[in-house]
Amino acid sequence: MRVLFTILLSFLISVASASELTLRDYDEFDIPTGTHIPVISLQEFSTAYCEEGDRVNFEATSDIYLYNKNVIPQGTRLSGYIDKKNEPIIGTNAAMRVFINKMYLSDGYEIPVKAYVYTSNNNIIGGQLTPPEKYIRIPHYQRWAMFRAMGTLQCVPGGQRKMGEHVTIASGADLIIVLVAPIHMTHTIIN
Repeated sequence: MRVLFTILLSFLISVASASELTLRDYDEFDIPTGTHIPVISLQEFSTAYCEEGDRVNFEATSDIYLYNKNVIPQGTRLSGYIDKKNEPIIGTNAAMRVFINKMYLSDGYEIPVKAYVYTSNNNIIGGQLTPPEKYIRIPHYQRWAMFRAMGTLQCVPGGQRKMGEHVTIASGADLIIVLVAPIHMTHTIIN
């Protein structure tokens, strides 16, 4: 009975002292959707030898400030994977989309993110039309010419296009990552 009373008393004392603890005041905030983060690629990746789901890594090249705080310091690592990949076909180059799902601060703290490598083509890298396979030469005669034999030769694209090529992002390439969902930050690096 005495042991039970001692355990109960020590439990009550620990609960009472824990309620009096003062916690550090954390400033929680959100980094808004649409924020652009300049990064460099830490490895080369290509549609020629990468598959959907392959991991890719990036590093922030400049500090991102919000509310007069450095919320994403230079050197922050971002990690993601190839979300979608299209092989090259006749008429269209290969294409891929890279989804970013993790951000690692310099102290090792991991934050989940939702972002893509930004391109003006709806965040798809590559996918452009290929040039025509051949051009057809068509003569055009001017009506104003003194002699009807004078004219110009116009080259018109033919109906067939060339075979598409693979898309490669070199190691160290400057890219931009755009957030598609806000990041809820509860942790920042204090220098």
